[in-house]
Amino acid sequence: MILHYYFARRFLWVFLGMFAVFFLFVALLDLVEQLRMFDETVSFGQVLQLTLLNAPQSLYQLLPLVVILSAIALFLGLARSSELVVTRAAGRPGLAALIGPVGVALVVGALSVAMFNPIVAATSKRYSDLAESYDNGGASTLSIGADGLWLRQGDGGAQTVIRASRANPSATEFYEVTFVAYAPGGGPIRRIEAAEARLDDGAWMLRDAKSWPLGSGGNPETQAETYGLLRLPSTLTQDSIRDRFGNPSSVSIWDLPAFISDLEIAGFSARRHQVWLQMELARPLFLVALVLVGAGFTMRHSRLGRTGVAVLAAILLGFGLYYIRNFAQILGENGQITPVMAAWVPPLSSLLLALGLILHMEDG
Repeated sequence: MILHYYFARRFLWVFLGMFAVFFLFVALLDLVEQLRMFDETVSFGQVLQLTLLNAPQSLYQLLPLVVILSAIALFLGLARSSELVVTRAAGRPGLAALIGPVGVALVVGALSVAMFNPIVAATSKRYSDLAESYDNGGASTLSIGADGLWLRQGDGGAQTVIRASRANPSATEFYEVTFVAYAPGGGPIRRIEAAEARLDDGAWMLRDAKSWPLGSGGNPETQAETYGLLRLPSTLTQDSIRDRFGNPSSVSIWDLPAFISDLEIAGFSARRHQVWLQMELARPLFLVALVLVGAGFTMRHSRLGRTGVAVLAAILLGFGLYYIRNFAQILGENGQITPVMAAWVPPLSSLLLALGLILHMEDG
């Protein structure tokens, strides 16, 4: 057990160091990008806040790369110090050196899903809200629940709250829609109900609409007007709405099952979120496979030579497995394979491939 704890501790420290390096690298690059995106009306402090809010999402996507580079760095160090040679000479197989790093990879994967995923969801959502607020002076939000779909569009100080009972899967048409417009810094001034609303470029097209003025002080019903077709200006776009509810990474994994149910009730397709949920659950297994891939190419003694080629082969194989995993995710989102198959087959295949590689390297 002491040997396993030793290798696990070594791998953990290498991983934390590599993670810190990537954090600084990502933060500096994103800081430059944020400064380029916004003008002088946004202060440096606000840009720095956006950078820190966007960094967790970037690091979460780079986590597989951090893991495989940490595994390569660990086993290269063990090979150069002849610690693996001593381990084998003591009667312990080379596979024993993998138990500690594999255990750490499992823990890192589980913590990343259970704790880092909700942090990424919260920070990315806050980043989107602030970036949109700094960009056009208003905020647009979206919420989906059992009572329907809720939207808020902002234009300067004015706000409009929109509720729809359901929508089509492509988020282009909404049904049984209610609009409540608010004055800048004041109360509601107009209420509109429509049987159907379609979002075109820069405007809502309402069919069978009825409008009530709420700020005149009289009887709204007597002043109500009906329209066969009514056009309302809008700051929302179809892409922004789809991005809001279509990006599963903005939803915590703990809230994702309920969110999937609400999506289906509202009439949207939840396949993308179902695939993402299964992909997140399979993430620890994929990280273990990457550790084994890194170990398979770098557990040899450094005196055998061709270390650079082995490191390059490990990185290329890791990128290849990551590409296959993303390709399977796309197939799952398109409905060509089931979400469970899209999420679990690539990690399992990667794990078996890595085990076969290690057994071949160790025992021939």
